Amino acid sequence: MPIFAGSLLSLFQAARFTKKTGKEELSMMNCTDCLSRNTCPSADKPMEEYIRRLPLETAHHRVQGQSTKCGFGLQGVCCRLCANGPCRVTPEAPRGICGANADTIVARNFLRAVAAGSGCYIHVVENTARQLKNTGLHRDKIRSEKALQRLGELFGIDEADKYALCVRVADAVLSDLYRPEYEPMELVRKLAYPPRLERWEKLGILPGGAKGEVFQNIVKTSTNLSSDPVEMLLSCLRLGISTGIYGLQLTNLLNDVVLGDPEIRPAPVGMNVIDPDYINILITGHQHSLFTYIQDRLLEEDVLEKAKAAGAKGFKLVGCTCVGQDLQLRGAHYTEIFDGHAGNNYISEAVLSCGAIDAVLSEFNCTLPGIEPICEQLKIKQICLDVVAKKANAEYIPFQYETRREDGDRIIDEIIAAYRERRGSMPMNLFSEHGNKNTLTGVSEGSLKAFLGGSWKPLIDLIVSGKVKGLAGVVGCSSVAYGHDTLTAALTRELISRDILVLTAGCSSGGLENIGMMTPEAAELAGPNLRAVCKQLGIPPVLNFGPCLAIGRLEMVATEIAAELHVDLPQLPLVFSAAQWLEEQALADGAFALALGLPLHLGVPPFMTGSSLATKILTEDMLELTGGQVIIDPDGKSAADRLEAIIEEKRRALHI
Repeated sequence: MPIFAGSLLSLFQAARFTKKTGKEELSMMNCTDCLSRNTCPSADKPMEEYIRRLPLETAHHRVQGQSTKCGFGLQGVCCRLCANGPCRVTPEAPRGICGANADTIVARNFLRAVAAGSGCYIHVVENTARQLKNTGLHRDKIRSEKALQRLGELFGIDEADKYALCVRVADAVLSDLYRPEYEPMELVRKLAYPPRLERWEKLGILPGGAKGEVFQNIVKTSTNLSSDPVEMLLSCLRLGISTGIYGLQLTNLLNDVVLGDPEIRPAPVGMNVIDPDYINILITGHQHSLFTYIQDRLLEEDVLEKAKAAGAKGFKLVGCTCVGQDLQLRGAHYTEIFDGHAGNNYISEAVLSCGAIDAVLSEFNCTLPGIEPICEQLKIKQICLDVVAKKANAEYIPFQYETRREDGDRIIDEIIAAYRERRGSMPMNLFSEHGNKNTLTGVSEGSLKAFLGGSWKPLIDLIVSGKVKGLAGVVGCSSVAYGHDTLTAALTRELISRDILVLTAGCSSGGLENIGMMTPEAAELAGPNLRAVCKQLGIPPVLNFGPCLAIGRLEMVATEIAAELHVDLPQLPLVFSAAQWLEEQALADGAFALALGLPLHLGVPPFMTGSSLATKILTEDMLELTGGQVIIDPDGKSAADRLEAIIEEKRRALHI
């Protein structure tokens, strides 16, 4: 029996009807059977209090039980690749049984993690390209012909028929992904910034086929193979380039075709977006294009009639994790079906606990295993569309393009059945005061440039004048081991107070938007110069680019600005921070940032401080190799001091 089953019984006993909603709702203020009031601190204080009072276990509760960390693991000096181990390297025992030293073990572990993270992103862009190809083959809906033409021009494909162009663009991406690792990818030369491309060629780090690179580097890190830490760290840069160009940049551009271009608009965020009068489907993952058909089908009249017959007004998608942010980014196209974005990965358990979610539709990572017992207890239907995201007690329904009508209707019917079974018997614990109604979203390289009048010159002029001191990309994950979004929020507040405009993408965006930092009112938190700019333009000092995949959009913004200034990327007054990086994918993102030559701040180090050589290469020598640099600092103020100093140094070098 799940450890919180007794607490759930108390939850039912505490349930009551309220006049306000006419629905069963929970009085949490009198909850005396909560699992633990010792939850991790959060930048989102209302959410912290909500979670503390929950009678269901979440990651925020589990932090305390995992507070003791393995020192060998933190330093990356534990090797468990063979049965002679696990070997733990210490000053007294500086080599494993095979003879590998700390430098080899650390670099090998790090490369294996980067390869796994890169594999995740390549899986996403592969599926996205397949969706685009199927769109062309089946002459299906294209939401942005402009985005399609842009890709055709980038790839040098001359094709008048839009459906044939879909197929040819998709094939160009797929053929590159499927090349062997010894055969260079072709699109890198078409998409990379020329000064960076020249640098990568000199370093010998231009990647071969992206899937081949992942395979090759997993092999390289096996028992008694590579023992050269320098070569392995350079291999991380190769993986970073293929990850960034394909997994980050191209995934967005392909999605624009079938999902629609982002449009800047105000939107609601937080748990206030959940309307209990609808059948609510929580979406988690990264592969928005996989369920576009279902998304459209939910609005068709015969399906709406089924929902109404079950007692609901219709269907709503509730955003959570990066796929929710991607839907939010394009939300101007989906106002009828999309309720809004509730929050990032580490509040997904809390969102489910509200009682008004009837199903979880997942297709990739950031879908926490911790949702499984909550869904079981609250009778929330779990459906996985991609086997890589299969949850232990979820139903896997492979969603095939050719059978999308049958698959989609089966999924919809099962969600309606879950709604019928659970509504009225499950308590409501709504949190309608959470979040805000006017977060600015829909920001992309295209929509931001259009907002500025079709040119980057207004932003460049603001930077040259000092009204905007520089740009900071605060990107990546949300985590809880050291506080839920606490460092991300603290660093962002410090940066904007120093007139540094923040661009954000990833679960970090979900945390920052829920605490109001992407509303126009947040201009009051900015320094005097940035505050004046924000008020004049009616924008917040933190611009929301959406999902972690949109890190690729930030790279496109930086590249276009650098090209207009005729400088290389490392010369820009631009810094990056993945303050609360979490997953192996974040390490692949970081490898891309280093390959681009950008300063990269991390709140906690990757698991490699046990190697003085690896540490030195990343924090010092990388400056000479690519212009990039890793900066480790767990404090928001001192990290902002260091990043601001780098921006000031770049400004002086540009004589501005």
